[in-house]
Amino acid sequence: MLSSPGSGGLGWGLVGVAAFSLTVPLTRITVQDGAMSAMFAGIGRAVVAALLAALALAVTRQRRPRGTQWWRLAVVAGGVVIGFPVLTAYALTTTSAAHSAVVIALLPAATAVAAVVRGRERPPRSFWITAGVAAAAAVGFAALRSGGLGGLHGSGLLLLAAVVAAAIGYAEGGLLARELGSWQTISWALVLSAPVTTAVTVVAVAEHPPTGAATEWAAFAYLAVVSMFLGFFAWYRGLAIGPMTRVSQIQLTQPVMTICWAALLLGEQPTTSVLVGGAAVILCAATAVRSR
Repeated sequence: MLSSPGSGGLGWGLVGVAAFSLTVPLTRITVQDGAMSAMFAGIGRAVVAALLAALALAVTRQRRPRGTQWWRLAVVAGGVVIGFPVLTAYALTTTSAAHSAVVIALLPAATAVAAVVRGRERPPRSFWITAGVAAAAAVGFAALRSGGLGGLHGSGLLLLAAVVAAAIGYAEGGLLARELGSWQTISWALVLSAPVTTAVTVVAVAEHPPTGAATEWAAFAYLAVVSMFLGFFAWYRGLAIGPMTRVSQIQLTQPVMTICWAALLLGEQPTTSVLVGGAAVILCAATAVRSR
C-alpha cells in the first residue's frame, strides 16, 4: 500500500539517488570547457526527455491529468525540469562538482520541510534532529570549501536556489505519483513544459551552438535519458510509497556518491574534511530513515 512505512520506498529511493548521483559531475563535463552553454545543458536535456516521455505516454495510452493536476504538474516542471537543471548548470560553470555536491546535501532536509508543509506528514522530533545535523554539516562543508560563509555567493546562491526548486518539485511530484503513477508524473511534467523548453533550447543553440567530443555528448545523453527521465521512475515511486520525510533522507548519500564520481571522472580529489563529512551525513541518513 502507498501508505506503508516499510522498506519499499527506501529501496526505490536509493535507486533514484544512485541514478542522480552522476548528474553534477556529468553536467560539469558538458559545460566546463565551453562545449555546451549552461542553458543548453540544463534545458536541452529536458527536450530529449520530453520526446521519450511523449512516446511512452502515447504507446501505453495513459489517461490525461485532470483539473488541478495540471497546475500541480506545472509546479513539478518548474522545480525539477527547469529550475534545478538550469540553476545547477550555471553554477557548475564556475564551481567544482565536489563543492556543488555538498551544497546540494541540503536537499533532503528541504524536501522533508516541503513534505511537511504540502503533504502534512508529521515525523518525530528525532527525525528533525538528525536531519538538522546533516543539513548543518552540509552548510559547514560548503563554507569550508568556499572560504567561509561569506564565500557562499554567486554559484553558492544558485545552488541554494536549485535546492529550493527541487525540494518543491520532489514533494509535489511525490504526492502526484500517488494519483498518476511515478513515471507518468515526470512524463506529463516533461510534456507540459516541452513548449517552453523547446523554445529556450532553440535560442540557446542559436546563441552558442553546442560542440564537444563523444565524451561531452555521452554525458549529455545520460543527463537527458537517466537524470531527467528514468531516474524519476524510481525516485517518485519511492516518495509515493513514503513517508516522504523518511525517503527524502536517502538523498543524504548522494553527495558522497557524487564526490566519488567527481574524483573518478574529473580528477577532483576529495580532501580529508570532505571524506569525514561524507561519513557523517551517511550516518545521519541512516539514523533519520530509522526514525519512527
